[in-house]
Amino acid sequence: MESRRYAFVMDPMDTVIVDRDSSFVLMEEAQRRGAAIYHLEPRHLRVRGGDLRGTATRIRVGRPHVYEVLSGPEEVDLGAMDAVFMRKDPPFDMDYIFATMLLDLVRERTVVVNDPVGIRNANEKIATLRFPEICPATLLDRDMGNLREFAANAPGAVVVKPWDGNGGRGVFVAMKGDRNLGSILETLTGEGRRHVLVQHYVPEIRQGDKRIVLVDGEPMGAFLRVPGEHDHRGNMHVGARVVPCDIGARDLEICGRIAPFLREQGLLFAGIDVIGGLLTEINVTSPTGLQEIRRFHGIRIEEAILDRVEAMRKP
Repeated sequence: MESRRYAFVMDPMDTVIVDRDSSFVLMEEAQRRGAAIYHLEPRHLRVRGGDLRGTATRIRVGRPHVYEVLSGPEEVDLGAMDAVFMRKDPPFDMDYIFATMLLDLVRERTVVVNDPVGIRNANEKIATLRFPEICPATLLDRDMGNLREFAANAPGAVVVKPWDGNGGRGVFVAMKGDRNLGSILETLTGEGRRHVLVQHYVPEIRQGDKRIVLVDGEPMGAFLRVPGEHDHRGNMHVGARVVPCDIGARDLEICGRIAPFLREQGLLFAGIDVIGGLLTEINVTSPTGLQEIRRFHGIRIEEAILDRVEAMRKP
């Protein structure tokens, strides 16, 4: 009989890509250690009598068929789980924020990875603005005049992107003097109603966007996502090529700079993006990269994460 029970709050299991999904290998490792795995989506959460509960399905994962249902759906007490993994993919919208508010109710009773308060405090793109000395020059604003002026004063091209996007969606590169800039800004700001980020373009993106995975602030492994010939984005789902790489001295400097923040916020599992020695994102909602690093370097980061989770278990 399993000695531990872990709940994964995430997207439907039918969306899991077996050879890429980091949630899947976390489940595999937890299962290997004898834990029972429960799956549910944020929409299945509720509060009953002051307890956070949810309609969950007990599953067993495996390759190549992803998962099988062992029992359920049944109502479970999330606070009675040994750990709850918040692994819902962005967008970081009000539904996502609402789910973290509900998970706040159990963080004193059980381990929640990542800490829901920490997730709300560390939006993927805005969190980097805490560290301007290691990031590309950036303006976060919705004032069209300010955004245009910032772009005009940039030494070259600029990147324009929504603050709450993911996977490279809605990311544009505007060249110096680009006549499309006005249209891009109007579209992304909704005619000045929403904030966007305008950032100096880092040309080293052509060599790759480096993903570094950290556990409790410690860098564990890295790989490069090299944009395709006809795209500027280093995102795997739009065709970026994934290649191995090492963690260099500048990477260690960046990791050391942000590690205290990650630990303070309870962000046990994070993935940062580095381009040309500059930090561009801190991914904490549902960071990925575990399977790529295991294939390239033989490092099983999921073991380090589960070791830490087990050490944090509530008495």
